[in-house]
Amino acid sequence: MDFFVDEHSIVRKIWGKADTILFIFAGAAAEFALNKAVDWLYFTGKLPADPLSRLFSTVAYSRQIIFSEREAALKAIDKINAIHKSVETERGSQIPDWAYRDVLFLLIDLSIRSYELLEKPLCLAEKTEVFDVFYNVGKRMQLKGLPINYEHYVQMRQDHLEHNLVNSAFTADLYQQYKKHLGFTRYHILKQAQLLTVPAQVSLQLPLGKIAWLWPVLTIYKTVKNLKPGKFFRDALLPVQYKTQIQGMDEAYALN
Repeated sequence: MDFFVDEHSIVRKIWGKADTILFIFAGAAAEFALNKAVDWLYFTGKLPADPLSRLFSTVAYSRQIIFSEREAALKAIDKINAIHKSVETERGSQIPDWAYRDVLFLLIDLSIRSYELLEKPLCLAEKTEVFDVFYNVGKRMQLKGLPINYEHYVQMRQDHLEHNLVNSAFTADLYQQYKKHLGFTRYHILKQAQLLTVPAQVSLQLPLGKIAWLWPVLTIYKTVKNLKPGKFFRDALLPVQYKTQIQGMDEAYALN
């Protein structure tokens, strides 16, 4: 069977573990809040109404593409394009290409950062694999100005972090929504996960704090995460509405 992502790719290992995906999700929640184009996500009203669902759908689409047969993956990418075009038509303007690139760039970066945080460092070839997968997604979306290779991506990612992030009224509102939907304990764990995962340019603009008290907890968790106590601890922290979906991610990967 012809898959969009090779069955032995490091990308499947990264996106095949619920723990890693949760940290990708946390990092994306932080960077989305600072993106200069976040007003597009507010336009439909879906993001402020249910920010966790909106962000989780982005992660879920990415995961669907990574584990699908090529034609199914291409259809999923085309569906994403169609949804965006519909919003553009409704608003009467176009989402800037740099905003699309920002999402691809953060998914590449957070995939690498989250896996290295929870598992082990990736070599250059593995990082290049991650880049190649999301480059192919961007190419299918017909995005302009994509980096030509991983080294070029690193340069562009740095430029985007320096010029495309801003702490705005949307940022404050999103963090209020995160707190409302997660509750006190999960909200503060989210911020700790973000502090451990996101680039410095992101953490400096957000109210994440400076003391990473989750780090020693995470160190212990990494030693027991594949055992029942580890999975119980993780599952206890999940929002009820996403618990089944996230638990199923580990099971789905085991079947691939």
